[in-house]
Amino acid sequence: MNALIMNCSPVRDGATAEVCGIIVRQLSEHFAVRSVCIDDYHFAFCKGCRSCHMTATCVMYDDVGRLMEEFERADIIVCVSPSYWADVPGQFKAFIDRCTPWCNTHEPHAVLSPGKKGFAVALRTGPGMKECERIICTMEHFYGHLEIECCRGLGLCGVEYRNAVEARREEIEAFCQAIMEEDRESNET
Repeated sequence: MNALIMNCSPVRDGATAEVCGIIVRQLSEHFAVRSVCIDDYHFAFCKGCRSCHMTATCVMYDDVGRLMEEFERADIIVCVSPSYWADVPGQFKAFIDRCTPWCNTHEPHAVLSPGKKGFAVALRTGPGMKECERIICTMEHFYGHLEIECCRGLGLCGVEYRNAVEARREEIEAFCQAIMEEDRESNET
């Protein structure tokens, strides 16, 4: 089984990357893991032309296709996002918008292989969980339209810098253990 861990932050070495690193190390015990950062891909904003509603392909050719190949290879997808003004960073939102060719609200639409499971991790600097819940909802909504089963979310409050992640390691590791246990259980049935 293949797992994709996606750092949805444009910061390659911040707190979000630190969380991703813990997840990669934990899930590597059970899955073949690939880790990517949204900032490693270059793509334009959606033009809103709706051509993809008729063709199931985008009129622009850039790294969105490369990133969607990563989604296609994965059985398990874990998106990890910081809070930028109470939602996902603009780079990740731009990617979500560009995934409209795969969105199941119009026909024809491009399709990912069935059976994928999606997990969401949100982190923010403040103390309130409501902001994390909003980010998790954004990711779950995205997964749903790609027909990726939304399985579990984790919100981490009070995390601004890398050094704050260590105090949350047990929560992150427990989240990973739950992902692996879910996979074991689904393989037994």
